Amino acid sequence: MSDSLGFLISDVSRLMRRRFDERARMIGVTRAQWRTLFTVSRNEGANQGGLADILEVEPITLCRMIDRLEESGLVERRRDPADRRAWQIFLTPKALPLLGQLRTIGEDMFEHALEGVTPEARDQLVAALTLIQNNLNDAPRGKEASHG
Repeated sequence: MSDSLGFLISDVSRLMRRRFDERARMIGVTRAQWRTLFTVSRNEGANQGGLADILEVEPITLCRMIDRLEESGLVERRRDPADRRAWQIFLTPKALPLLGQLRTIGEDMFEHALEGVTPEARDQLVAALTLIQNNLNDAPRGKEASHG
């Protein structure tokens, strides 16, 4: 069961990203851009290194993305008062309507994906996935490595 559950979770995630990408492209936003914008919106004031860790990309890759988003007027860099070598990243007011459009795209996509799933089953799904997420976040580091 674990193999099929793992593949199913992975496949659903892949398909959701693909469908979201298709819709986001219609308003001129790439996957890298929307992922970065959402991450900044949830972590405003974080420095580029911290954001790169969250996004699981190399710092130079994120730096280039932030450069492009800054050129588009969607984010701004501010000096970190605690570390003059670091930059904190913030959304600009111009980014807010775009994030609203992206959220609407996401809500519509989820509604389509969850057609036929009762509200109770949706709640159970969220609860189960949250429990799985917490279990994996709380797993001792190295335990997974020692088993395979």
